[in-house]
Amino acid sequence: MSKAFPRPILDLPEADIPINGLTAYLSQGAKHQIIFMEFSEDVEIPEHFHESQWGIVIEGKIELIINGVKNIFVKGDRYYIPKDAHHSAKIYSGYADMTFFNQSDRYKEKKQKMHKQLTINNEWFDWEIK
Repeated sequence: MSKAFPRPILDLPEADIPINGLTAYLSQGAKHQIIFMEFSEDVEIPEHFHESQWGIVIEGKIELIINGVKNIFVKGDRYYIPKDAHHSAKIYSGYADMTFFNQSDRYKEKKQKMHKQLTINNEWFDWEIK
């Protein structure tokens, strides 16, 4: 169970973000997304850019390099990354934040794996449905 987020956030769909150690929940708007992120291990995010992004640190620490300037943010701090600003990050285990993306298609919902179970002659069979 999350230490940072209450049940209504945990009940949101998970975001499909392929970063090891990241669990993210997606709140989808017509023109934006809000992502609630928790990291269970240290992660380095390579330089990239996109639409504007605003976040507030809920737990832990993040180092953000925005347009060549290094910033360190901790619990309670807010950050803003302007549209098309080149940025990278070092995120530390235990970090959690709420991030607003000024675009509606930054991330997609994670597809849930479905399983089917069947018993034949008292033997259980379980397989993934694709």
